[in-house]
Amino acid sequence: MPPDRPEIVRRSDCRICHSTSLKPILSLGPTPLANAFLSGPDTFAAERRYPLDVAFCPGCGLLQLVDVVDPDVLFREYIYVTGTSSTQTAHARAYAETVVDLLHLGAGDLVAEVASNDGTFLRAFGAHGVRTLGIEPARNIAAEAAAVGIETVNEFFTRALGAQLRASRGPARAVVANNVLAHVDDPGDLLAGCRELVADDGLIVVEAPYVGDMLDRVEYDTIYHEHLSYFGIGPLLRLAESAALRIVRVDRVSVHGGSLRVFFSRSAASHSSDVLEMEAAERSRGLADAARYYRFADDVEASRTALVGLLSRLVAEGREVAAYGAPAKGNTLLNFCGIDTRLIRYTVDRNPRKVGLFTPGTHIPVRPVSALTGDGRPPDHLLILAWNIAEEIIQQQHEYRARGGRFIVPVPRARVIGEAS
Repeated sequence: MPPDRPEIVRRSDCRICHSTSLKPILSLGPTPLANAFLSGPDTFAAERRYPLDVAFCPGCGLLQLVDVVDPDVLFREYIYVTGTSSTQTAHARAYAETVVDLLHLGAGDLVAEVASNDGTFLRAFGAHGVRTLGIEPARNIAAEAAAVGIETVNEFFTRALGAQLRASRGPARAVVANNVLAHVDDPGDLLAGCRELVADDGLIVVEAPYVGDMLDRVEYDTIYHEHLSYFGIGPLLRLAESAALRIVRVDRVSVHGGSLRVFFSRSAASHSSDVLEMEAAERSRGLADAARYYRFADDVEASRTALVGLLSRLVAEGREVAAYGAPAKGNTLLNFCGIDTRLIRYTVDRNPRKVGLFTPGTHIPVRPVSALTGDGRPPDHLLILAWNIAEEIIQQQHEYRARGGRFIVPVPRARVIGEAS
């Protein structure tokens, strides 16, 4: 990095309301970047770790990271792609149908996606004759999307870029931002850019993991350096108003362990009464109070103790344990729990970009999924690191199950499922 641009900076104020009264909630310790997989043992010694500390803002209710890694470090070359999961692909198709039906989209209408990744979601609009435009900062992923016919602008999205795209492409009937609002240090600027780009009769649609589900299900592994904010309805309302937008609808969706799909309008006169009722319900559940987040920190510690205890017992009994998946969330879990090759011999993943590499921090080798059912004895247990698609994984691994394999789901408390058949 250039000397005048530090790789990581620590905020002293809230990224929505700028309060300086942030309350420390949870420290996951010095942690490597969740998608910074390693090529081999010769790279282990130079691996960098960064603080992973979570704080709560009593001013607006936002749970957030205080340390911000330079986005060029995190996102210019990226290893995660949407299209490797059938669950994600099916979600994209159903989601696209919702947007098309709601806005009566047809030929000539434009749908723009911020952080469009490999274009999986935009491809779902193809059958409707809708024009699409992706905006994706990762050079390698943007090139892949362009190669399959998805027009993709290889830039970070900002308010200025939103205005430029409207001038050059025309207004978009739908501007979609999936799993990106939580990734930016200035979410207000991103929403303002969406407002610049969207048509007056259009909608901005945002999906983001829901802090309520994260708390209730003890999904602490969704905390990593890319995820700067953990949203509830209250902070989203505050953010919408800062960008002169109104929230007209919120759907609860199951993807990524529980997410919010939020519909913003630039022309609506007020927020939906249903959305305001959702905010009131959050307040009654304590989501606007630090006490709920302190309780979450206690739950996280109990979850770690249960998982490490289970894995240690299995290994002491002579059981072989491997893992399924090499997701970013898995690397938070592995590092926080201190799980390395003493407990997990290897993990498998369907993403060819990860196969042959080693997990950040814990240095567990990533193998192809075929390793589970190849020659030799399969592992006795599989720790499902990609637990958000556990059902898909268990269905796929019918041969492994038939050979006596069992599965471990790590959160909220570690449990063994999939008895030998």
